[in-house]
Amino acid sequence: MPAYWLARSKIHDPVEYKKYTDLVPGIIQQYGGKVLARGGKYQIMEGPEDFHRFVVIEFDSLEAGVKCFESPEYVAAAAYRRAGAGVVENVIIESGDATK
Repeated sequence: MPAYWLARSKIHDPVEYKKYTDLVPGIIQQYGGKVLARGGKYQIMEGPEDFHRFVVIEFDSLEAGVKCFESPEYVAAAAYRRAGAGVVENVIIESGDATK
């Protein structure tokens, strides 16, 4: 069942953050992910306006998305932003309606 990695971020240091974003597309592709939206135009409809960059990535499964996020390659890339270049909230969610 497909799953989606949703991220929203606030960038503090664009130069250091770019070191992270330059590496991520290749890592995502390596783990079978497909970028559906990354850093494009957006409009916040409700909620806090703390974040200004949004990303949606599709994986074949929740497990595939988690494997990518926990991979040594991604952890190494994320070190650039985790060192203070930006703040990111990430969630990977399985598709479908689990409330039925």
